[in-house]
Amino acid sequence: MQESLLQQGLDITLFGMGIVFTFLLTLIICTTLMSRFIGRFLPEAAPAPASPSGQSTPAGTGDARLKKIIEAAIEQHRKNRR
Repeated sequence: MQESLLQQGLDITLFGMGIVFTFLLTLIICTTLMSRFIGRFLPEAAPAPASPSGQSTPAGTGDARLKKIIEAAIEQHRKNRR
């Protein structure tokens, strides 16, 4: 009787592990296929560069203003720290 219980336990264990392995393998295959499908038929659009204020401006025009704002903030922080 003991051998029968051990054999049944081993059978159930192997069956369960086989089910889990099959499920995970199927999940990996489906995920890979979906990723390729989406990459091929629904390509991601390149994001447009935006300025810090949220408005699109020509490159370089907002940089000088932003640099002055950052410098003023650093200066104010240093004055408050003393």
